[in-house]
Parts: sequence; structure tokens; C-alpha cells
Amino acid sequence: MSEMTVSKNVLKSGARKKKKAKLALTYAFLLFVGFFMVYPLVWLFFSVFKTNTELFGKLTFFPERYNLDGFINGWKGSGQYTYTTFFLNTLKLVVPTVFFTVISTGIVAYGFARFRFPMKNLLFMLMISTMMLPDAVIMIPRYLIFKKLDWINTYLPFWIPALFACYPFFIFMQMQFLRGIPRELDESACVDGCNPFMIYVRILLPLMKPAIFSVIIFQFLWRWNDYFNNLIYISAVKNYTLSLALKMSIDSTGSVTQWSNVLAMSFLSMLPPTLLFFFAQKYFVEGIATSGLKG
Repeated sequence: MSEMTVSKNVLKSGARKKKKAKLALTYAFLLFVGFFMVYPLVWLFFSVFKTNTELFGKLTFFPERYNLDGFINGWKGSGQYTYTTFFLNTLKLVVPTVFFTVISTGIVAYGFARFRFPMKNLLFMLMISTMMLPDAVIMIPRYLIFKKLDWINTYLPFWIPALFACYPFFIFMQMQFLRGIPRELDESACVDGCNPFMIYVRILLPLMKPAIFSVIIFQFLWRWNDYFNNLIYISAVKNYTLSLALKMSIDSTGSVTQWSNVLAMSFLSMLPPTLLFFFAQKYFVEGIATSGLKG
């Protein structure tokens, strides 16, 4: 009996060592891959403190000296408008767009997921088909419509489509999430006297938190980093967002571009979406993982 006990202990000990070794290799691999993913961000931070000569003439990773000149001079922007204006403009564009998107797409998804109405399948097919259209196809008609409405050089081309749920991807994602919520909850709330709107607000909306956070993160990142649409609809410098302001800093004529200023503002403009993702990644991963389930 004692020999059998010893052999079992040896086997268990060997299994533990193999498990620990496998876990250590997994973490080592993740750290190796993570290093290459984070390296550009680290390089960007240290490059803020370098001069043009250091950036293009030397291969050193760390700067020769540290100062805040890149942040101070970069924040001054074009001289007429500072990056305070550009940050506020970006927030004025992004925050209402995200808010309207969450409200409108959630209601439309609720309608498709929970109600039966005439031509439901046809309307759903039309909505999904719009996801297959390249943006280049609808760019010119959309611009002409907004120009006739006198919305050019305002943020209305971003706010109004969000208010009317013109984002089928978010509708489909929340619709799939709603299908994973049992209908018995709706029926119980209906028995208690709730109307369809109150069922959505009081019962379903709190359960949709992961999907809602996914919509917020996706839309925030897309609108915050968007350059092409901003370039089309915004022409006045006073309405420029961060993406346009950064491009303007690079295209400034009459003097050599101070790359430390541009990199410093690039680093600051990257912080809000990065922090949002890290703080909300728990709900984001959960929403992406469960939005493909069907009830």
C-alpha cells in the first residue's frame, strides 16, 4: 500500500509540474506577443521628448533629456486655435453621436427581436443589406443630401443619422443579444402591468448592459478616430476635430514640422479611447461573446 501511495504522489507531482510548466509557457508567449503590441505606444511616448535630430538621426530608444516642450508647444496648435478647441469639438461630435446611437439602435433592435409586424422580414433584409454597401457608393449622394439641408460644416451629418439608427451593425448585434434573453421575462412584466416601453426600460435595458457597452466602445472609437468623414463634412478650422487638427499640424507650411509636438498631441488624443476600452473591456468582451446567441 505504501508503494502504491508513493507512486500516486509521484504521478500527481509530475502532473502538477507539467501543468505549471505549460502555464508558464503560455504566459511567456502572451508576454512576448503583448510586448510587440504595446511597443509602438511606448515608442510614441518616449519620442515625444525627442528632437527631430534624435528621431531621424539616431536609433536610441530613450531620449537624451526629458522636458514638456512637446506638450506645451503642441497644445498651442495653429496659433489661432489651441487643442482645447479641438478636444472640445471632438467631444461635441462624439458624445451626442454615441448617445443617440445607443438610444435609437436599442429601440429598433427591440422592435425586430420582440414584435411581429407587417413586412418585418423584408425590412430586416433591407436593413442587413445596407451593411454590404461600401461607403464609397453612398458617399456622394449622402454629401449632396446634407449639402441641400445646409448641414455641411456642422456636426449634424453625424448626429442625425445616429438619432435615426442608421447603423445596422449595432442593431443586429443588440438584436442577437435580445434573442438570448428569455421571453418569459417580458410576459411576467406584462402580467404585472408593464407596457412594451416599460418592459424595455425596466426589464431588458439593464440586462443589455454588455451589448450597450459594446456599442459605446465601437462607436466611440470609430467616431473619435474618424478622419475621412470629418474631412468631407467639416471645412472651418474652428470646427476641426483632433484627427483634422493633427493632419493640419503635419501639413503646416513655412517651417519645419516639429514632430515632438505632433507626437505629443497624438499621444494625448489616444488616451480617452484607450482608457474607455480598459475600463469597459469586461462588458465589451461579454457583449461580443453573447451577442451571437439565440434564444
